[in-house]
Amino acid sequence: MSASKVTKLPAPYPDHLTSRRVSDNNNKKFVAIAGNIGAGKSTLTGFISDYFQWDALYERVDDNPYLSDFYDDMERWSFNLQVFFLSSRFNHQRKIELAPQSVVQDRSIYEDAEIFARNLYEMGFMTERDFTNYQDLFAIMTSYLRPPDLLVYLRASVPTLVKHIESRGRDFESTIRIEYLKKLNVHYENWIERYDLGPKLVIDVDTIDFVNEDEHRREVLGQIEGRLFGLFPESAPKLSL
Repeated sequence: MSASKVTKLPAPYPDHLTSRRVSDNNNKKFVAIAGNIGAGKSTLTGFISDYFQWDALYERVDDNPYLSDFYDDMERWSFNLQVFFLSSRFNHQRKIELAPQSVVQDRSIYEDAEIFARNLYEMGFMTERDFTNYQDLFAIMTSYLRPPDLLVYLRASVPTLVKHIESRGRDFESTIRIEYLKKLNVHYENWIERYDLGPKLVIDVDTIDFVNEDEHRREVLGQIEGRLFGLFPESAPKLSL
């Protein structure tokens, strides 16, 4: 399935459409935001949540009890770390499916397996036996899940990622290496090319600054709204003007 790409801004999103859209139970949507560390997932999740008045589900990596052990001995704890993330993300997505309201999710369950676990395996921090076991768990768990109505992938070069990481100043991210970000980017590009579980939208974060530019933000929200609801479909909830 080919992805729609937001690579240029032919015109600003109309000002009268910057108000929030409310969804009802009959038109429940699930949008997942994907992207490398520092791509802007949490920020876009917040914008989408505010604009559509949806619930937002943010990633909480510091809740993982294996995180500190993992950084001390990656090879020993990589499998435990990733299984915890997988289980946590599965539970989150089940809650999304059972919830009556629309939800936007910061990072998808698919990234755990396709990006981070795969990268640990290829770097030699996860054995082939553990990786195979992990993939089997992932396949079984995701077979029970409904894919997102729209997957939004934030594509960003390593310099852009580094700039964002430095600007937010998180202590636990201070030791991230450029080579690590490069490897993750390769996995992301391979994965997004293969992704065929539903519609996907690729946003070029290098050229579209939805964080600081209002016009860019309106364009991104307009692209998302168009993919979810069409121009003015009968099924779309009414705008609150």
